[in-house]
Amino acid sequence: MEYGAHLPLIEFESAPRTLAEICAYARRAAALGYRFLCANDHMLFTRPWLDGPTALAAALEASADMTIATTVALPVIRGPLQTAKMLVSLDRLSGGRLVAGVGPGSSQRDYAAVGVPFEERWKRFDEAVRALRSLLRQDADRFTGRFYSTDGHVVEPRPIRPDGAPLWLASWGSAAGLRRVAELGDGWLASGYNTTPPAFAGGLAVLSAQLAAAGRAPGTCPNAIATMWLYVTETRRHADRVLTEVLAPLLSRPVDALRGLALPIGSAEQCAERITAFADAGAERVFVWPLADELRQLEAFRERVVPLVA
Repeated sequence: MEYGAHLPLIEFESAPRTLAEICAYARRAAALGYRFLCANDHMLFTRPWLDGPTALAAALEASADMTIATTVALPVIRGPLQTAKMLVSLDRLSGGRLVAGVGPGSSQRDYAAVGVPFEERWKRFDEAVRALRSLLRQDADRFTGRFYSTDGHVVEPRPIRPDGAPLWLASWGSAAGLRRVAELGDGWLASGYNTTPPAFAGGLAVLSAQLAAAGRAPGTCPNAIATMWLYVTETRRHADRVLTEVLAPLLSRPVDALRGLALPIGSAEQCAERITAFADAGAERVFVWPLADELRQLEAFRERVVPLVA
């Protein structure tokens, strides 16, 4: 099991995030042995949210040798050409350390804000991924679809790697989503607050079948579980308060629904049991996102939880 840390893009308190805080977080994550530094992408949200790719670029030097990952970038919202330009810039500035996670996004507000019909998101996303491949790979064929065309477009400078950064596709685990991963993706990004260990294991079984149907071996498609909300505390009351007062309003979800998930919120032993369950289900990487006291939570997870993971 490898571990990654999401940049603290959300402003839970009144004071806005600063560059110094973002870089301090990245340095601490690197020093603690986290292997990935991740940034999510939203236009509009229930809380103030720093632009993910911008924050990731700002933290590159502080990230040492960590792999950086967009988890996920939104090529339908941003546009394939703009997304490709952003991904190439991150890849080159990081020295080729980028994993490009992409997804359609689930926010109707984001789609309304950019004037794209929400009901078209999956058709557009399929084309957007193919357009990204065309823009990022050397000697790739031009792509022309119903919504997007790369004809006449060349992104320069070129990516460091001939095929560009690997594209990991986001899916909550539906059969259609996993078929898309098998056909178009270099990896699968699941969502920590939209899956459970049994659901993830079932998704991997479906993905294995889809990979075989596409003529690919299962080992050619790595996986990770992103946006794994984290809060380690030995006090049950504190854990309940984080669920009730922080996470439920943030996600606009009932608390009972969140309690039914396997998020690492609770004692170190409880968190380790939940991470172990995901490891047993086949998860190869987990990307945690502290819900408060970010530096202390990064430390608590690495020093008190990870040693207990079977």
